[in-house]
Amino acid sequence: MSNIPPRKKVNKKYTWNKESVFKTQKDWEIALQAVLKDAPKVKKFEGKLGESSAILLAALDAIESLVKRAQTVFMYAQFEYAVDTTNQDSASMVGKAQSMFGQVAAATSFLNPELIQMGREKLNIWMKESSKLAVYKHSFDDLFRQQAHVRSAEVEEILGMLADPFSGASNSTSMLVNADFKFAPAKNKSGKKVEVTQGNYHTALMEDPDRKLRQSAFESYHDKHIEYKNTLATNLSTSISANVFNMRVRKFNSSLSASLFNNNVPDEVFHNLIETFKRKLPVWHRYFEIKRKALKLKDIQYFDMWAPIVKKKPKISFEKAVDYICESLAPLGKEYVDTVRQGCLKDRWVDSTVNQGKSNGAFSYGAPGTHPFIMMSYTGEVGSMSTLAHELGHSMHSYLTWKNQPFAYSSYSLFVAEVASNFNQAMMRGHLLKTIKDKNFLIALIEEAVSGNFFRYFFQMPTLARFELETHQRMERGEPLNADAMQNLMADLFSEGFGKKVKIDRPRVGMVWSTFGHLFADYYVFQYATGISGAHALANRILKGVPNAADDYLGFLKAGSSDYALNVLKKAGVNLATPESVEETFSIMEGYIDQLEELIG
Repeated sequence: MSNIPPRKKVNKKYTWNKESVFKTQKDWEIALQAVLKDAPKVKKFEGKLGESSAILLAALDAIESLVKRAQTVFMYAQFEYAVDTTNQDSASMVGKAQSMFGQVAAATSFLNPELIQMGREKLNIWMKESSKLAVYKHSFDDLFRQQAHVRSAEVEEILGMLADPFSGASNSTSMLVNADFKFAPAKNKSGKKVEVTQGNYHTALMEDPDRKLRQSAFESYHDKHIEYKNTLATNLSTSISANVFNMRVRKFNSSLSASLFNNNVPDEVFHNLIETFKRKLPVWHRYFEIKRKALKLKDIQYFDMWAPIVKKKPKISFEKAVDYICESLAPLGKEYVDTVRQGCLKDRWVDSTVNQGKSNGAFSYGAPGTHPFIMMSYTGEVGSMSTLAHELGHSMHSYLTWKNQPFAYSSYSLFVAEVASNFNQAMMRGHLLKTIKDKNFLIALIEEAVSGNFFRYFFQMPTLARFELETHQRMERGEPLNADAMQNLMADLFSEGFGKKVKIDRPRVGMVWSTFGHLFADYYVFQYATGISGAHALANRILKGVPNAADDYLGFLKAGSSDYALNVLKKAGVNLATPESVEETFSIMEGYIDQLEELIG
């Protein structure tokens, strides 16, 4: 069995700098209790916002201060749990933090209904009189855009209180798959047992050259999900039911429209992506066949998608990966690059260790006033380097937004989130494909691009988006969503996507939906595909030497939510309201496939 250390034995150098947020867990508890104590105090402004601009400003300041503190408390608990899901203290912290956030949401829920009741005309007059209030113009504009879907103060308060119980299905699934699941060990071609964990499955095991090990790990991993398929299906169905409930309460015609409306994104953006994806499936079919031949397989299966063509994987230390990434991002300027290097090597932004109980996957998470932290399991391979570049894109998006925007615009929508992350990867490949001469490294780099990044974002995610749309529509029609229905739907969609030459293990491939916690974030998965499209379009502008392209991109990172997502991207040079960038990105992927075919002969 491989030796994966417990959390307490990992090198602190490669853990997140939690001490910079709260020195001790006791300090976190004190901060939590202070938020709970102060939450009811903002209610003193309820019913008084229309009395004067000074009272409105005071209310906005009080609410923002409270929410900012709540975000920091919540983030700390979530991050501490993610790096070690076996820690019961951390799990308890998450529960407390979620309950706290629900109370904050309920306490501040009067704000939007009361602003709408005051009316646009009064706010416009006050904004002309007060430069501090004028900062909120876009926020107010967006609120009145949503006016038809904002309910009374009483209903909004109830909806705020529902945030905590509605998160139960997601929390239950996370605890089940990350903390409780114990996978049967896989066996390699020699019959040796190899441990299967959330931390090593998606990287080390699925990327191992030993096909017997990959298949054994794939079966172990998905068989555990099949064993609990009814619980997993019930949890996801509950989450979808909550989405449909919110859709109806807020008077939308569909859950898709309800979700996209928040970011002022038309439904056509979703449908354009899906239609372009379906039309471009032959590109994927060509790649699957090239990979099958390169691997010398009679048939290729799901668990072969990450199998290495290279005979020996390049090994890259964490520090060397930071060097490569910084070199690639040099066109963005010295300040950007120095910030990345400082964050990775000195300020401990990155929790890069592999340890028992660590959540699968990777993410960037922080709050205004903290570092933009990254959780991942760095394994020293090209894929890990690419993941680091990806998460640093998120982190720098947060860092520059927090640095340049007031709290009202200190976040950015999920619709643009995956642009910054994939941009970094596109820049890294553009640089390394030109500067690295080692054939083995180049093959590994292109494989990571297509089998890793593109397969996930441009194949799995659109397929999951189709699954998500269909399951929501069934729920909207009042049709039951059980485990078998979900399993069959997922198997059907992947069968269509893979084409006739990929062999499908229907029961196990049909459970892929249960391995993506992203589905608990309503209509998030399709935004990975639009994100990678916008990213490559923007990176291409810089790589091709378009004048001011780097400044345009930095402007996008600094904008936060100060304008609608589509508008911010348009200013940076890409229009995601049309299929053009999706088609352009498929062309880029075809270029990678051409290079791969040439390299492997």
